[in-house]
Amino acid sequence: MSKNNSTPENTASNNLGSWRFNGPLCLLKQRAFLLSSIRGFFAAKSVLEVETPILSSAANTDVQIGTLSSQSIVESKEHSYLRTSPEFFHKRLLASGAGDLFEIARVFRRDERTQLHNPEFTLLEWYRLDFDMHQLMDEVIELIQYLRVQLGGAELTIESTSYQELFERYAGFNPFDISLSSIQDQCQAHGYTGSDLSRTEALDFIFSIVIQPQLNMTQNTEEGNQAVDNNQQAMGLMIYHFPIEMAALAQAHAELPDRCLRFEFLWGGVELANGYQELTDAIEQQQRFEQDNLTRLKLGKPTLPIDQNLITAMTQGLPECSGVALGVERLMMSLLGYQSIDEVMGFMAENS
Repeated sequence: MSKNNSTPENTASNNLGSWRFNGPLCLLKQRAFLLSSIRGFFAAKSVLEVETPILSSAANTDVQIGTLSSQSIVESKEHSYLRTSPEFFHKRLLASGAGDLFEIARVFRRDERTQLHNPEFTLLEWYRLDFDMHQLMDEVIELIQYLRVQLGGAELTIESTSYQELFERYAGFNPFDISLSSIQDQCQAHGYTGSDLSRTEALDFIFSIVIQPQLNMTQNTEEGNQAVDNNQQAMGLMIYHFPIEMAALAQAHAELPDRCLRFEFLWGGVELANGYQELTDAIEQQQRFEQDNLTRLKLGKPTLPIDQNLITAMTQGLPECSGVALGVERLMMSLLGYQSIDEVMGFMAENS
């Protein structure tokens, strides 16, 4: 299946707020084919498809993720929260003995609305028992290549590199061997004018402003920043060994304590997937959630209820595993050669 060359009248950007499905209706068939292909990929590997709740009495405490709430689903709680990921339920299933599993899950995040963000979107999330981070990285690449061929493209050129190597190549410094003040100086040199940033915030700024634009290998046409032949555009990049401050739910690196077993997959500079060799220590996980809430207080954000069901499940025994979440709309956008998720979603925040 190849990208449809829709007219301006059919594009999402010209129809925002309309009651109509934004874009050519062939997108519905392309999405259905993509989801069917994903299910076929995992069926061949005997990975179980599951369905988990959208509403929960607990929330994701991650400071970088905006959470949407609703009326409580139980009388004893003040609010319920729309899931930002099915991760916590998946880990409870893993601790219950469900084995390898995946879900194509609708999720919700109160994020900035951009060409890569919509408050409601779809995550493909899966977990593999006894996989280390590198094995799951290989499976992510295998899935991407499989889907690209299924949709009529050639295999994607993919490079793997560490977080340190990436910064040294594109930003000119080792992120693990530089002071916070020096990183902040780098941010100011690239236009940052706000209050002091934390180490994580400063590195994220350099990544987004300095590094990420250099990773977007999409060719440009004379008419503007439009993707050309889908078989020629962009390249894939697998980044691994992130700073320990960015661990979230990942294990710390056993030999390099300033790093964690986390990876991201980018296509043409766009993040598609984020994965971990999963933390299994319930005490450490509780401490990380509590630290999230302390950081929230410092930033003037509301604290959020910690998922004690997840902590209990981990206490009972979360098996060694690795897991990854992949944005389906971003994946479809990349596979079909579009520049915005609006072009593949049809219904977004503006016409929901």
